[in-house]
Amino acid sequence: MESSNSSLEQTLQDGKLHRQVNSLIVAHLRDSNLSQAASAVASATMTPFNVEAPPNKLLELVSKGLAAEKDDILRGVPSNPLYDSGALVPAAYGSIPAPRAATVDFGAIQDTKGMSKNFTKHETRHLSEHKNIARCARFSPDGRFVATGSADTSIKLFEIVKVKQMMLPDLRDGPVRPVIRTFYDHIQPVNDLDFHPQSTVLISGAKDHTIKFFDFSKATAKRAFRVIQDTHNVRSVSFHPSGDFLLAGTDHPIAHLYDVNTFQCYLSANVPEINGAINQVRYSSTGGMYVTASKDGAIRLWDGVSAKCVRSMVGAHGTAEATSANFTKDQRFVLSCGKDSTIKLWEVGTGRLVKQYHGATHTQLRCQAVFNDTEEFVLSVDEPNNEIVIWDALTAEKMARWPSNHVGAPRWIEHSPVDTAFVTCGTDRSVRFWKEIL
Repeated sequence: MESSNSSLEQTLQDGKLHRQVNSLIVAHLRDSNLSQAASAVASATMTPFNVEAPPNKLLELVSKGLAAEKDDILRGVPSNPLYDSGALVPAAYGSIPAPRAATVDFGAIQDTKGMSKNFTKHETRHLSEHKNIARCARFSPDGRFVATGSADTSIKLFEIVKVKQMMLPDLRDGPVRPVIRTFYDHIQPVNDLDFHPQSTVLISGAKDHTIKFFDFSKATAKRAFRVIQDTHNVRSVSFHPSGDFLLAGTDHPIAHLYDVNTFQCYLSANVPEINGAINQVRYSSTGGMYVTASKDGAIRLWDGVSAKCVRSMVGAHGTAEATSANFTKDQRFVLSCGKDSTIKLWEVGTGRLVKQYHGATHTQLRCQAVFNDTEEFVLSVDEPNNEIVIWDALTAEKMARWPSNHVGAPRWIEHSPVDTAFVTCGTDRSVRFWKEIL
């Protein structure tokens, strides 16, 4: 009898799971403007066409499942194809904390005046100095590390725990050194960096036409263990969330897609009229899309599987360069920045301009606009006044202007994905860390 009840319960659970899967498929197809396919699946599975599901829920679950499956495989295999010596990945790396709060739904509220939140005061500390301009920075996905790249061709890796320890008022054990690795392997300035989503691998793109792979689990490693030789100046790099592919934005107008294990390069066959080099390329959180910000002023959205351009916001920043573009965590919007001194929020599904953030002038440097970790605020740089500017992301109200404490305006700002901290890099060669005052 117990066996019969158990069997019935399992059957009911299986049926419930199938209905959930069917609902997610219908919602995904419908929200992707594939109404005919959604209608056919809804009819075949007796699922309501207007079934409710969170945006991109299916993509999110599939991405998590693939990542979990990859972790299982990695645990059962003694070496990683990225490594030259089979070094195992430390277990703690890749365990990414959940966001501190849900992402903001920019589409939910149209009239949002008077609803602004306060952006907590931060203190800042000079962390280190390169021998030339500090050009770029990137946090690891788990927020435990931040790397900076310089015109002096070096890359510095900082451990955030040590950075915060260094900022404590009472240091009983003597001075703390937050720089745990320095890499020297480029022969021209470093333009961009990214961390592998699971492995202790850092990549860099540089003016010497190369993408270099560094294993930062090895204390003695100073040079790259693998190198991709591109045909152009590599201006921007971005890992696919699976870690199996990476994108390179270069002086060529089309992003170069590389298979990480074979180094085979793919170019999109479906290319609109593009005149300018790519200043920045970034994958969405699931890898289903990527976005490019180009020197011709356009923001372009690309299908992450077919590499086809699915939407072009031509003249997104007028005739001025588009310098950065990043997806929101739910992939529904893109935040862009340009040398026309505007920061804009675009709806991915329609290409519609949703918000504009005014009050910061940036016409010279290839600076970017970024969200904080909860996406409640937008941060960027005002060049003439040498300030960090913060807006409420939802209301677009300017919340704060802080002196950058750099000599000359910062050329890069990067926010931690899991914490209230951010870093700025300057033409004064310095790297500064910004921490919330508790």
